Amino acid sequence: MEIDGYKATIEYDPEIEMYRGEFVRLKGGADFYAADIEGLRREGAASLRVFLEACQRRGIEPRKSYSEKLDVRVPAEANQAVSVECSTG
Repeated sequence: MEIDGYKATIEYDPEIEMYRGEFVRLKGGADFYAADIEGLRREGAASLRVFLEACQRRGIEPRKSYSEKLDVRVPAEANQAVSVECSTG
C-alpha cells in the first residue's frame, strides 16, 4: 500500500482479526491497524501524519538513507568468474 508517497507492508493478524500496516524505509516505527482496506488507508494516513509531524518537530529526516554500496554474498566460483571477466575486458 502507498500513502502520500510512502510505502507500507500489510499483513493479517489472526489473533486480533485485523490487518496491520507498517511503513517501510522510515527512521522509526509508524504502524496502523484496521479491519478493511478503507480503514487501513484512513489509519495509515493518520499514523504517517503523526510520525512526520514528530520528525519535523525534532528536525529529523523521516526516510532512511542508503549508500550506493551493496554487499552480496555469492559462491566463490561466481566471484572468480566475475573477477576474471572484468579483468580481461
